[in-house]
Amino acid sequence: MPEPENKSKRRPLKKLPPENFFSKAWLVWLAIIAAVIALLVWRPDIQSGPAAIKLQRVVELAEQGKILDGTIRREGSGGRDWVVITGRSTEPLAAGSPNANFTSSGWLTDANLERLQKSQKFDEPPATTLVTAILQQVVPFVIIIGLLYFLFVRQLRQAGRGALNFGKSRAKLLTRDRDRVLFADVAGCDEAKEEVSEVVEFLKDPKKFQKMGGRIPKGILMVGPPGTGKTLLAKAVAGEAEVPFFSISGSDFVEMFVGVGASRVRDMFEQGRKNAPCLIFIDEIDAVGRQRGAGLGGGNDEREQTLNSLLVEMDGFDTTEGVIIIAATNRPDVLDSALLRPGRFDRQIYVDLPDLVGRKQILRVHARKISLADTVDLAIIARGTPGLSGAELANLLNESALLAARRGKKKVEMIDVEDAREKVQFGRERRRVMDDEEKKLTAYHEAGHALVQAVLDDGHMPVHKVTIIPRGRSLGSTMFIPKKDILTHAMKRMLNQIAMGLGGRIAEETVLGDISSGAAGDIKQVTKIARHMVCDWGMSPLGPIAFGDNHDTVFLGRDITRNENVSEETARKIDEEIHRIIAEQYERAKVIIIEKRPALDKIAEALLQYETIEGKHVLEILQFGEIRTPVIVAPPPKVEDKTPGRKSPEKTPAAEHIAGGAAAPA
Repeated sequence: MPEPENKSKRRPLKKLPPENFFSKAWLVWLAIIAAVIALLVWRPDIQSGPAAIKLQRVVELAEQGKILDGTIRREGSGGRDWVVITGRSTEPLAAGSPNANFTSSGWLTDANLERLQKSQKFDEPPATTLVTAILQQVVPFVIIIGLLYFLFVRQLRQAGRGALNFGKSRAKLLTRDRDRVLFADVAGCDEAKEEVSEVVEFLKDPKKFQKMGGRIPKGILMVGPPGTGKTLLAKAVAGEAEVPFFSISGSDFVEMFVGVGASRVRDMFEQGRKNAPCLIFIDEIDAVGRQRGAGLGGGNDEREQTLNSLLVEMDGFDTTEGVIIIAATNRPDVLDSALLRPGRFDRQIYVDLPDLVGRKQILRVHARKISLADTVDLAIIARGTPGLSGAELANLLNESALLAARRGKKKVEMIDVEDAREKVQFGRERRRVMDDEEKKLTAYHEAGHALVQAVLDDGHMPVHKVTIIPRGRSLGSTMFIPKKDILTHAMKRMLNQIAMGLGGRIAEETVLGDISSGAAGDIKQVTKIARHMVCDWGMSPLGPIAFGDNHDTVFLGRDITRNENVSEETARKIDEEIHRIIAEQYERAKVIIIEKRPALDKIAEALLQYETIEGKHVLEILQFGEIRTPVIVAPPPKVEDKTPGRKSPEKTPAAEHIAGGAAAPA
């Protein structure tokens, strides 16, 4: 059972002041302020208190030429003035003090004042006015207060401004020139492009539809597996219509504070109205649009308030304003029914995995940026990649380009694409040091898979390659490439697949007289297929009845109370039917391996010798008893794993074969 939503893992709040602002930063600012005050008060020419001497002593020093400089400030008039003299001498004037600064005050006659002025070492400062005195006292405090304002008050105002923007929409506006995407850049979903093309026409010429009395859909919901191009298609609509494109994720609405999500929804629609005509794209809308009142505790209050605000806004605005809502999700089953009704999301567009033609178109689009050799056939690549989405196909070509660059090639060749496909679908090769016993066990296991499939195949799923080189979590792989896309699962093919999956275990038991844990993945896979046949597809004597429709998850928007649709007796019959199907196919595959024992030994010997053989080599052994086509041996890797004594993990299926994947359990 999945764990409930952990609120502590949600996104941190943005534009808020740091928590330690008043605990660490204020020390720095306090030091700066203290330094400024020290510069205003401290004078570099005064290192300590000046020595107080008599006026007569100052006159004598001036006549002896021992005064460097000084000032005389007179504070009286007449024959005798009260003066204050400050200055510096060439030698210390106080006992035990290195300071040569002095000060003196008292009544000084005009004669002595003339004697001091003749030394040309003293000058009289300008008269101090009331305004000058006030400025000298006030200016330092004004500077200090200004610093405090810019350092603290401004920071607090910015923090408050961020708090006010906390409820604003986080929708990002994509620029038209740099991020423009057109329909030519989207491939593999022609039907979906036709559905959204009328939205482009409406945004370009809305009067064309209004004259006919038609109403464009208010909202379009794109549904499909991950990586099929839902977001890219929405960008292409905006690029073709040349209108602003606002992009936001469903998780950007929900926050830890109640009411913030609803405020962001209202602000998002307000921005859309101001920039109309425009497109608003909400990715992963299931994060905010799940069913209300479901799950443990009745649901999340903040998420439900956000959904209510979204419902009201979508029902309240008119498409004549030129605002179109496009949303994407891969879980439409958990969305609230009020969100899907006409008037809100009027149209649902299913963007499915691409078919053979679609995969070829997608490969051609992504191949524009890659230097491919002339020998690369995109049709063969498309046929060998069933079930891959557009994003996975782009990753496939990117991996092939990286692989070709590591090999020192100027262009990507077909062998690079094949190696990249096997790496993406089955995992990277891992050269493990296995002893002869483990190699023999793996060789016969894979030979059993390949032999049974080659005998039972009706031409739709031929063997492509068999290898005993470890890939991913498996020690060996038996790969297939279907002749066409598998859209439905026939009963005979499912039975053949079960028999093929059991071929590896039967080969171990028949040849080696023992079984290993390497068939764990095969057993899980065939059991899953048999259960689907009985419970979902009606391929058993129990009839066309669905027994597996009560496995919903409570935390994904489902009710906590569910009705059990299967009784104990019916469950017992289901288990018996699953056991019967697997047992019959086990005996069927066992007969094939016993009858074709020489071919099994030949395939295993070829695997032990070459490590990897093609599907045509398996057919040659069945038909002629030997390999007639030369086997291309792969070059040894540059780095080998020399660690001895490593245990082999349990082998698991390389890919989901039920959905038409290009691999089988190994």
